[in-house]
Amino acid sequence: MTTRDTILELFKNRPDHFLSGAEVCRKLGISRTAVWKHISQLRDNGYEIEAIPSRGYRLLSLPDRLLPAEVTSGLQTRSVGCEVIYFDETDSTNAQARILADAGAREGTVVIADSQNGGKGRLGRSWFSPSGVNLYLSVILRPPISPRFATQLTFLSAVAVAQAIEATGSFLPQLKWPNDVLLNGRKVAGLLNELNAETEQIHYLVLGIGVNLNMRTEQFPSDLRTPATSLLLEEGKTVSRLKFTQALLRSLDQLYASYLSTGFLPLKQEWESRCNMIDQWVEVDYQSYQRVGQVSGVDESGALLLSLDGGITEKVLAGDVRLLSRGA
Repeated sequence: MTTRDTILELFKNRPDHFLSGAEVCRKLGISRTAVWKHISQLRDNGYEIEAIPSRGYRLLSLPDRLLPAEVTSGLQTRSVGCEVIYFDETDSTNAQARILADAGAREGTVVIADSQNGGKGRLGRSWFSPSGVNLYLSVILRPPISPRFATQLTFLSAVAVAQAIEATGSFLPQLKWPNDVLLNGRKVAGLLNELNAETEQIHYLVLGIGVNLNMRTEQFPSDLRTPATSLLLEEGKTVSRLKFTQALLRSLDQLYASYLSTGFLPLKQEWESRCNMIDQWVEVDYQSYQRVGQVSGVDESGALLLSLDGGITEKVLAGDVRLLSRGA
């Protein structure tokens, strides 16, 4: 922990009480001038700290920013969140995570941005990323699995986001193949996993996650391909970005540990139980042609299983899928 992190812990251990400069000096072995400098830096980062002569300092409020010291405080995960890197603004958290992973960042490192100016979704589509309202993060994993199973980790991301949403309020998220999270049929989160691997070895996998938390209607672009929403719009109240982020990291950590020990089947069952397509008729757009069939689930490669006439099962590896209002 840095000196500033230690001072924050002292504040949090004494909520609503003053912390004297002398006590901080004694516990940290630093001068009063150094204490004042650290307090000033915390204020610059958005912490509201009151100072009264002869009484000391008191923490009044935390910033609405996902700073590493706040995200990791009380997190207690095994791997995910072992280190948190924060940007006020960046091109994309996935891009920064790839740079860190190439440089040897350890598994579980998380990259968070308050805003992105180059966020991307599936098929290169842009992901609108305004500041101060949502969550944009990426997690570096180095799973000891064959590259052909890397798509399984997309389902891990989706289930973790759904669990975090469920823990936040009275929400019933639905999962749409391959990587969307929906509320009442509207997209509330998107996932983009990126792989660096050789034929038989994964060097690293970046789980990219974007969740619309407190976005208002007027903040959404008018040209979205898919209707979008946020937790704020669905429940009518602001969501704590910090609490949601910690809930998501804990779910990712628990699901990843379970996946490594028990395999894909339990994760597959969790995903299918929330999928809005299971046993439903859908149309798959392959761009050059369309196919209609009934969804029966996913296989171990992450392909969508489509039951066609004549008892034939087709594996959908890529394509836009939409629910049909009635059977084909």
